Amino acid sequence: MIDMDADAFERLVIDELDRLPDDMVEGLDNVVFVVEDRPEDGSLDLLGLYDGLALTERDRYGMGELPDRIIVYREPHLAQCETEDDLRDEIHTTLVHEIAHFYGIDDERLHELGWA
Repeated sequence: MIDMDADAFERLVIDELDRLPDDMVEGLDNVVFVVEDRPEDGSLDLLGLYDGLALTERDRYGMGELPDRIIVYREPHLAQCETEDDLRDEIHTTLVHEIAHFYGIDDERLHELGWA
């Protein structure tokens, strides 16, 4: 387990987000990234969450909609990682996984692709 405060963790998330391929992030529309300590249930099992409506389901999505959220949970990441390199890799995987949900890719397909 790694010990890291919220500000340092958020900087890592931003750094990893900046490292993602442009074609992956350019299509994100009305999405915000949020770092929270833990999921609402307090568990350490969930690393991230896409809270929104996937592009494949946006037939009447329009202006004035609240932004979708991609949430990265700090404490579950820290509990699962031994080194900062491991943490960076896990944050990267979480970001790709949740962004994929935005594009309408489900968990089954993510498992096939090695991102779940």
